[in-house]
Amino acid sequence: MSETTMTDLPETMTGETLDIAEQRRAELKQLFPGVFTETTGDNGEVVETVDFERLKAELGSFTDVYEGRRERYGMDWPGKRDCMKLIQEPTRATLKPCREESVDFDNTKNLFIEGDNLEVLKLFQKSYYGKVKMIYIDPPYNTGREFIYPDNYQESLETYLAYSGQVDDDGKKFSTNTASEGRFHTRWLNMMYPRLYLARNLLRDDGAVFVSIDDNELENLRRVLDELFGEENFIGMISRATGTRMGSGSRGIARELDYILVYSKTDAYQLSRLPMTKEEAAIYNEEDERGRYLLRSLRRTGGENRREDRPSMFFPVTAPDGTEVLPLAPEGWESRWVCGRDTYDQLLQSDDIVWKQVNKNGELKWQVYQKTYMSEEGRESSDLWAKEDGNKKATREVNALFGGTKVFDHPKPVGLMKKIIQLGTNKLDESIVLDFFAGSGSMGHAVYEKNIEDGGNRRFILVQLPEMLSEESQGKKLGYETIADISKDRLRRSAESLANGSEGQLNFGVSSQNDGAFKVCKLGPSTFQKWQTASEISKENLEQQLQLHVNNVDDLATQEEILYELLLKAGFELTVQIDELEVVGKTVFSVAEGALMICLEEELTAGFIDAVADLEPMQFICLDKGFNGNDQLKANAVQTFKSRSQNSESEFVFKVV
Repeated sequence: MSETTMTDLPETMTGETLDIAEQRRAELKQLFPGVFTETTGDNGEVVETVDFERLKAELGSFTDVYEGRRERYGMDWPGKRDCMKLIQEPTRATLKPCREESVDFDNTKNLFIEGDNLEVLKLFQKSYYGKVKMIYIDPPYNTGREFIYPDNYQESLETYLAYSGQVDDDGKKFSTNTASEGRFHTRWLNMMYPRLYLARNLLRDDGAVFVSIDDNELENLRRVLDELFGEENFIGMISRATGTRMGSGSRGIARELDYILVYSKTDAYQLSRLPMTKEEAAIYNEEDERGRYLLRSLRRTGGENRREDRPSMFFPVTAPDGTEVLPLAPEGWESRWVCGRDTYDQLLQSDDIVWKQVNKNGELKWQVYQKTYMSEEGRESSDLWAKEDGNKKATREVNALFGGTKVFDHPKPVGLMKKIIQLGTNKLDESIVLDFFAGSGSMGHAVYEKNIEDGGNRRFILVQLPEMLSEESQGKKLGYETIADISKDRLRRSAESLANGSEGQLNFGVSSQNDGAFKVCKLGPSTFQKWQTASEISKENLEQQLQLHVNNVDDLATQEEILYELLLKAGFELTVQIDELEVVGKTVFSVAEGALMICLEEELTAGFIDAVADLEPMQFICLDKGFNGNDQLKANAVQTFKSRSQNSESEFVFKVV
């Protein structure tokens, strides 16, 4: 649920009628910020315009004009058009539940997804559209050694399945990106662009994305985010001292910083504040019925503090004894106040102005101050984070969970993640935090800790590729096969450590608060076999395709795998409540207290259809093969639900798959 922001003053009416065109442009910009560009107007001025060819491409229509544009490095790098095709290419994947690797599978609200994040983001477009409060990612920095995802839009799923051992491996594999290949930057951009594009769709209107990066791709990442989120939604760039040297400093300057770019989805986003330190809180040394405050001089100090800088902020104010006081600097020159006359009058009315007499060279002079209250929400963040936990501490944190063994290179510190969570989420709502380059799982660990510290109810979704560990790695020697295996065990161990360290703080089996568990799902091929188009059918596979028309369900698929794929297709979250009912001798899964009902059984009857309709689900889904080829029964089922809709204020949807 998005937050409502209240202001003290009502919106001022202009007396003008609504500019429909301007409103529509604003709505279009919110949906497709990347199609807006600048051009020269009739009088030579720079004006904003819409790239309609780009808009058509984003809507799936690639015109000759768009296809014929000459690509160039920058925001029109080689391969960018294929990025748009990749975004719009439907996925044939699903997410298969894995109970044996989960913790408290049926109750937890946290998710760990093992698979290629591009396919996962596509699968989330319906179930999690507009639901994520904060995205944090720490993608490959493109130093020439990092793992790079495939950029062939026609082979993404197939490459992943071969890589993860789910289909025969014909030599396809993910690879590193080296500068000698000549496509050093473009390969990285082709990997990042579609993922960021799809990720933006998942954000709430009051959501934001935080992206860690070093200087190798900082400039390119900033341009991509400007295009996808809009320059006006740039919140800031945080420079973080890593505590370690990154690179040899061969050009004379050793690198000890990385960066976090922050963008909001819309202007509805409000960055949260950080808790004050004891030293910061101590300066609020005055108190009244409204709380603790400090006094700040009403006269402007620092830059732009002269009368000529803001003439409207130079005016006399009246002291308690009737003396008129002007904003004069100690040297006697004319300065200015921090506000104008109207704001001063409001501060005076609200009892936020304090007068004091001070002795200056034996003469009492009036000084005017403004009350500044210590906000319960804390302090603003700086764009320089120099005192946060460094990378060495992050390594020690993970090592400690694994008995002192180094199982992961370059994890992010939990303290850093908690600071980002503090800024990016609201503890008062069930904020979803998404990290689709999860690595060692630091973000999940941080969500556990942050919820304990402030009583929050956040939940996480982590996505990690099952990247194979090298034979020489310590993780491999401990029995782990992939980075995802380490991530999952890190979540188990961190939750157990927190629960043992402070009894009762993390509760397994309680999904409402302090959820110390997670549900595992793994990317795999659809449980429903694809019916090919007429142009794809050959004489050799015609019989097979006709058989699919009778039974399109994979014979190896479990009932739970089918159920979870239908959850995604119907637009429900993977952690939604599912209850099992018996209706006329058949098993029916009731999702979200009956909003959706699913039956995966065969030999359905008219009596069963009537009984389900009596339960009045908003949606009912069953397998096509459940009707055993009885088209009349299927047609009657359609009419049953249609008639129920006509006799009700709600519409009931009936689907077969």
